[in-house]
Amino acid sequence: MPEPTRVRKIAVVGSRAVGKSSMIVQFVEEHFVESYYPTIENQFNKTIKIRGQEYNVEILDTAGQDEFSIINQKHLIGVDGFILAYSVTNRSTFEMVSIIYDKILNYSGADSVPAVIVGNKTDLELQRQVSEEEGKALADELKCGFTETSARLNEHVSKAFELLVMAIEKKNNPKAVQEAKGCTIM
Repeated sequence: MPEPTRVRKIAVVGSRAVGKSSMIVQFVEEHFVESYYPTIENQFNKTIKIRGQEYNVEILDTAGQDEFSIINQKHLIGVDGFILAYSVTNRSTFEMVSIIYDKILNYSGADSVPAVIVGNKTDLELQRQVSEEEGKALADELKCGFTETSARLNEHVSKAFELLVMAIEKKNNPKAVQEAKGCTIM
């Protein structure tokens, strides 16, 4: 008998104009939105299957943060994990990732939370300001997952969300994830 669908709530956070909404729309609706409209807040849902288990992923699309804005505490209520997004074409958005992650830890009172750092806009390679190695190093430092994506080209967008769901599962049930391990290449 299959396991019941598990609900996982994810918040996508990061600086303004890094492609948070574009990644979400690409993941949920499978198309790219060319125009930029600043987000106040949106919610999306998608059912996915990972290793035979169905997940109803509730995705909170947040307004862009900067070092002076405060992450709304309601973004933390019931949230299982976070995508920390930055643009590979804008170093200051990359530098905001640690600040935002620290704010999340301060509000949650936890030592760590399931999170994946996502460098978006890899299709703009000629404008790149942040190397993939720098992104990986920050992820190692913060003990988060990491991937780079192009929402425009739909490259590795699903991987970002799947990595986060797996990180949430690892936190919720480390033994089950350990048993299911093996070799997963994405």
